[in-house]
Amino acid sequence: MTDIPRRDPRTEWILRNRLHPQYDEVVAAHSGPVRGPTGLLRWNPHAVGFIGPNGVKRIDRSAGLTGGAGGLSSRAKGRSAQAEVELPLHRIEQPDFYVAVVVDLAGGRLSGHDKDILGQAHQLVKATEGEGAVVAVALGEAREAVFDTAGADRLVHLTEVHGQPLTGYCPEQKLAVLEAVESELAPRYWLFPDSVHGGADLGSRLAARLGERPAVHAWQVDAEHTVCRGGSQLTDWHRPTARVMLLAEECALPIDETRHEAKPIELSSIPGVTPQIEDLGQVEVDPSKIALAEAEFILSAGNGVRDWQQFHSVASALGATEGASRVAVDDGNMPRFRQVGATGTWVTARVYVAVGISGAIQHMQGIGRCDKVVAINLDDGCDMIKRADLSVIGDSQGILAELLRLAETRQSGTEAESPAESAEEERHVA
Repeated sequence: MTDIPRRDPRTEWILRNRLHPQYDEVVAAHSGPVRGPTGLLRWNPHAVGFIGPNGVKRIDRSAGLTGGAGGLSSRAKGRSAQAEVELPLHRIEQPDFYVAVVVDLAGGRLSGHDKDILGQAHQLVKATEGEGAVVAVALGEAREAVFDTAGADRLVHLTEVHGQPLTGYCPEQKLAVLEAVESELAPRYWLFPDSVHGGADLGSRLAARLGERPAVHAWQVDAEHTVCRGGSQLTDWHRPTARVMLLAEECALPIDETRHEAKPIELSSIPGVTPQIEDLGQVEVDPSKIALAEAEFILSAGNGVRDWQQFHSVASALGATEGASRVAVDDGNMPRFRQVGATGTWVTARVYVAVGISGAIQHMQGIGRCDKVVAINLDDGCDMIKRADLSVIGDSQGILAELLRLAETRQSGTEAESPAESAEEERHVA
């Protein structure tokens, strides 16, 4: 007897025919490699990854340990199905240990990066002996942050320290809060987002204060072993799991199947600090000089834009960075470095406004990581409308004109009449 698995020609034939009535069933049972007709092991590209809670296909880096292979996990049902059913409550009464997650809370809301790290914290809790709880440490105002559905068992949320607001760049005050958490809760692990929003800086400061060697840009973590990405994202470094870790995006799946208490924790005492760093506020930057890959607010034009001077005026009035589809660039209306998409620049804007863009597959790939997408288009059945969080169906020139009027009105601080109101008043005067 040999250990070589036997080929199943019928199964191989079904896996090659997506229209076969048993295709989905066979894919679910054979989510790993399948031996092809030539004897070579082949991966089924349709079984690699799964549809995540945000409707975007994600790759399972944990070799199927999270139950996502094949796209048949309960996460594939999406948020719409879960909204109809109350999520079960996960409660921890007396935790044996804590895992602290310091969220960025950029713009007052939990980012996808924050939620991935909360998911990673729960994986560490499950892999560690004893009953643990995940503590979310949020410093600053939280406008749209929902900590219970994101996986926080406990919550330390402060907006000021000793009368000093935790806004802007104030790492010394925030570090004092983390020292208080360390003193009172002694977390077994400290997790930070490895990001430019403050997580990398704050995590490095805490590691230096605790005398720990942090793991940076970690993307595979368990209780004993950590894989960190380095060398311009081309090399993986293996090391024992550290107590302080700066995690990359998509390090783990976010929590979407349970609701947690997010029970507030009051810190008894926070060390007083005399700040040596003074935040002088943000420096105004010309939006047209911001690179597309770094822009947070993008107004993008497509083939549906006819008045380009109006488009530039709206972008200037809104303080948005200009982008364009490939058609607009090929027609010479926008420079090549403003092209958004797989063949241009991949963008991660918080708000992306697409004007007259139907949504070619390359463009949709380029905006896949944008948070909020607003679409202005005449075609209510185009792919961009389906992808958008907010859609405006109508002529782009008229909508941009009204948007420009509202922006100028707000900047001037006076109420201006709409064209319809002005015309009605003229008729009364006549």
